[in-house]
Amino acid sequence: MTPPLTRIGIIGAGNVAARHATVLSGFPDVVIAGIADTDPRRAGELAARHGCPAYGGHEALLAAGGLDAVYVCVPPFAHGAPELDALSADLPIFVEKPLALDLATAEAVAAEIERRGLPSAVGHHWRHLEILDRAQDLLDGRPVRLAMGHWLDKVPPVPWWLDPARSGGQVVEQAVHVLDLARVLVGEVETVHAVAAGNPVPGEVDRATAAVLRFAGGATGVLAASCLLHRKHRAGLEVCADGIALDLSETRLLVDGEQVVEDPGTAKTLVDRAFVDAVRGRGGDVRAPYAEALRTHRLALALSRSAAEGRPIRVGGEVLHG
Repeated sequence: MTPPLTRIGIIGAGNVAARHATVLSGFPDVVIAGIADTDPRRAGELAARHGCPAYGGHEALLAAGGLDAVYVCVPPFAHGAPELDALSADLPIFVEKPLALDLATAEAVAAEIERRGLPSAVGHHWRHLEILDRAQDLLDGRPVRLAMGHWLDKVPPVPWWLDPARSGGQVVEQAVHVLDLARVLVGEVETVHAVAAGNPVPGEVDRATAAVLRFAGGATGVLAASCLLHRKHRAGLEVCADGIALDLSETRLLVDGEQVVEDPGTAKTLVDRAFVDAVRGRGGDVRAPYAEALRTHRLALALSRSAAEGRPIRVGGEVLHG
């Protein structure tokens, strides 16, 4: 007998939700069962493309029933209720980053996932890059001593992004990908000290941030983030270990400034495939379950707090000195 299709509901109908819908609809064992968005027009347009019902909110999608899992692809300020409501229905969840604006919301979701023992995943698709596997092989036995992260980009074309109370700021909303990569290649970060450039528009997100990071294993690192540009200029992580330098972006790995290894571009498919396999009980290759992504979220929030308060922060919340 052919196994039943996995019925997935999607909360959110923006660009990231549309990308996941396209990938999921290409899997022979998946059907998109419904799409919800607080903007009924957007929900209707995306649902029409995938031949499924549209709902004006996640409550209606969940009430319709018949789901096996839920994707939560909402802006940072909208996290919390969709995840907890889906979990209350015993549904596994895939959550797009960032997890929330704050730590308490994300910790509540993580606790509920653990309590119910449900599969989960977060959209840190960089973990599925083939060139990341190659980088880890090249670094085997050679601990990283220096890490240099960067996210130099434009302001995304969404109305809420420049409001830190809705987006969380660039480090939390964008550069979190680089921070997650640093945790994979270097290890946990112990302390951070971030400094933001003077903001020409009071009340908007910082347009440039520089930070120093101290890793628990002894490595040091820096992060530079800016949204001053007209396009994405550079986003990635460069690491130095004994006798080797690796520069990793979403598309290619540069080894010692000479050898270029291109990524095949399958990460955004693999991250969805891994979650579906986990939901179907096949184990799957989920590389960033919610509890793991929470560690990266905690790091991003520590950097954001350090920049706001102008002093070093121990990851986890302690102010080191005034």
